[in-house]
Amino acid sequence: MTDAADDDHWLVIDGRRWRRTDPELSEEAADRLRSHLGRARSAVRTAKRADDDDAVAAARRRVDLAKHGLGERGPRWWEDDVAARRARADEALEALDGLAPPPREG
Repeated sequence: MTDAADDDHWLVIDGRRWRRTDPELSEEAADRLRSHLGRARSAVRTAKRADDDDAVAAARRRVDLAKHGLGERGPRWWEDDVAARRARADEALEALDGLAPPPREG
């Protein structure tokens, strides 16, 4: 039997349990991290098609940074205080912006 806290922490899809995104992140930070995550996943696919192991590793590192920033990997976000969680997201964004700057708007 699961309790209500489990439902707030985990999402089950096709029988597999996935950690939810930290709900204390600002919408802007979460959106930016999800953007980095999507672009990094795309870079993984592109690098695999090109059979470029170094590019695959670099793109996977970006995926990992984004997932850590979102709270979906690494320390369980519900076990840390909110300031530490937000700092982790900010650090991930800073690293990701340095590795793969966001696309320019209009």
